[in-house]
Amino acid sequence: MTAPARTRRQWVTLGLGAVVLAALCVAAAFWQWHRYTARETQIHLAEQNYGADPVAVGEVLPGPGAVLAEDDLWRPVTLTGTYRVEDTVLLRNRPVASAPGFHVLVPFEDRSGIVVVVDRGFVPDGEDSARPDSVPAPPAGEVTVTVTLRADEPDATRGAPAQQVQAISTAQVLAAGPSGAAWAQGRTVGAYGQLRSEDPAPERALGALPLPDLDPGSHLSYTVQWAVFATGALGGYVLLWRRETRGSAPTAGDLLVAAGQSDRAPRDLRRRPPTDEELEDALVGED
Repeated sequence: MTAPARTRRQWVTLGLGAVVLAALCVAAAFWQWHRYTARETQIHLAEQNYGADPVAVGEVLPGPGAVLAEDDLWRPVTLTGTYRVEDTVLLRNRPVASAPGFHVLVPFEDRSGIVVVVDRGFVPDGEDSARPDSVPAPPAGEVTVTVTLRADEPDATRGAPAQQVQAISTAQVLAAGPSGAAWAQGRTVGAYGQLRSEDPAPERALGALPLPDLDPGSHLSYTVQWAVFATGALGGYVLLWRRETRGSAPTAGDLLVAAGQSDRAPRDLRRRPPTDEELEDALVGED
């Protein structure tokens, strides 16, 4: 049984639905494309800066209150001064290579007068996973360290045990130390450093920190997928419209059967058999 033809209102409704769906897919495609280009920019910056030669920290962070520029992310710098070992703080819930553990954060007083939080490395969970069994100490006295500069992370909203934090935010790290943050007031910068090397070297090194993540992700493939979905929404509507609105010529079989019908056949077909032209048109239509 042939389905009734759709009304003009139904076609308009279907068309509007296809356009809206395609528009949403296009918007999603552009969103994924912007994420892809932003990620490519981050990767290029990390590749360019991470391999650069270290410079003195004053060339990038000239003094207290300086904020790390986006173009200086991942740049290596050198600092010379002393660690405040007594104010060591642990960063929790930050695994390395899927291994649970802690990052060791130690404030560093540079000769220039600025204070920079240094992420010295990784230590695994202890027996009870609440804290490590031991934390290797940094070199005593004056030290020259090379670090990779990273922007301060947003303040964490979750609490943490004493002398532990959930994010590497200079203000929160200093506040979590036993001495509090008052001693460093007016001397901090908007950045922290990931340790690369220390001179002199420590007696026991910590676990190495991960290299920059250069994985571009799946944003480009998602962009293509959403574009395909948008094309499919419009193309599907067009194909449906063509299939249901295109006229269908009678086939040769239809004409022959109709010609042989008795009383049930239409009068015009009972009067005469199909002409050669009708049969030819029907056969061509079947091809």
